Amino acid sequence: MKILITSTSFQDTPGKHHSFLNEKNLSVDLKRGPLTESQLLDIDWSYDGIIMGDDEYSEEVILKAKNGGLKILSKYGVGLDKVDLDAAKKHSVEVRNCPGLNFTTVAEHVFALLLSFKKNIMKEVAFTSKGEWTRLSGGEITGKKIAIIGLGKIGKEVSRLARCFNMDIYCFDKFLDKDYVEKSGVKVINDLNKDLKEMDIISLHCNLDSESTGLISKEILLNGTSDNVILLNTARAHLVDREALHYALNEKKIGAYLADVWYEEPMQNTDPLKDFENVLITPHIASRTIENVEKQGIQAIENLTNFLDGLK
Repeated sequence: MKILITSTSFQDTPGKHHSFLNEKNLSVDLKRGPLTESQLLDIDWSYDGIIMGDDEYSEEVILKAKNGGLKILSKYGVGLDKVDLDAAKKHSVEVRNCPGLNFTTVAEHVFALLLSFKKNIMKEVAFTSKGEWTRLSGGEITGKKIAIIGLGKIGKEVSRLARCFNMDIYCFDKFLDKDYVEKSGVKVINDLNKDLKEMDIISLHCNLDSESTGLISKEILLNGTSDNVILLNTARAHLVDREALHYALNEKKIGAYLADVWYEEPMQNTDPLKDFENVLITPHIASRTIENVEKQGIQAIENLTNFLDGLK
């Protein structure tokens, strides 16, 4: 069997997933993703399976790949918003991902971003690295109100960590786990347009689809939140309306935007959003820990080989 690996996290991070892959009887090619639709269309397709990152699999790409022998797209990671799932089903290409593995590391990253901003870590390290001793006044997160938008496995882990800081926890989810909410004491938000005004922090943990695109709208950013709110996004960039975010930052209608995902990855050097002092961006690394890469890498390999071997 011949496979292609495009996930750079899989390729670049050392760990047991490499030895696990070497144990399989596979011919492996490597390309560095994320690959655009045009880049994928330029490939001389002859692969049985792909271990992919955030590559753009349109119907045209899927059809070309299928004609070249493709049987399965195995996503290293969770999000499948870059894959035309209807086209994959139509052309009998299996699609599998790795849900439920990265909740710990992503939730940790939420608080790494949040504490870095509130405690001025980036600014202070920049001072001391130049031999300066400028002391800024930071802020605390203990006792603050946090709204978790999307109470899946990652959202629940964020909730668990937030309790460690004695935060006042709210949540919004279309498919609410009522048992969890009742047992954990998390308060429920029913309307994003009306119920976010008192929040100090909003953390996004939704899947991206046609309904959730632009979920954080201009109306919410300008009229539905406080001017000091901190918006965290470790899910998908397009959950936040880009023009609305830029406008809100310009008009000082938002306290900070802290993100691990971007609208075009890698981010363009000319992107105006990166120049705001109250914007912190990490390059999609929340799940890129040695421990998690091993887990997701092994799961992605198993998803691919089990299917190719005829196992379900």
